[in-house]
Amino acid sequence: MTKTKTAETVEFPTFDASKTADRVRDFAEKGIEQSKEAYSRLKTGTEEAQKALETTYEAVRASSSDLSLKTIAAMRANAEAGFAHLEALVGARSLSEVVELQSSFLRQRFEESVAQAKDFQAVTAKAVEDVSRPIKAAVEKSFKGAKAA
Repeated sequence: MTKTKTAETVEFPTFDASKTADRVRDFAEKGIEQSKEAYSRLKTGTEEAQKALETTYEAVRASSSDLSLKTIAAMRANAEAGFAHLEALVGARSLSEVVELQSSFLRQRFEESVAQAKDFQAVTAKAVEDVSRPIKAAVEKSFKGAKAA
């Protein structure tokens, strides 16, 4: 004979809705907290990037101004030297004096060009350093933050 199970002998698991609601609420609260933390980190990172870009822009502006002023000064010096040389050539009394003036002028212009190139190199190197410093600092800071997390 086969035993038949009836509703009195079968046990069904009970379902407690209050425990499930508490678990869902805890899960949702954790998700909200994680979202707030992620937003805070994103906001902080964005603000730091904005500051770095503003600082970089200011460095670019200042460096380009320095380079422009250096260029104008070099062009002015070269033009004045050229006009002074022309005046000297016009006042020359002999061909040997013209050759001497020309040789002297070319030597001076070469020496001045070397000095100007060194000045430009120094200003450019400073500009590169000034422009890259804020971005480099921001990148290093973000890597330190990533390593800490």
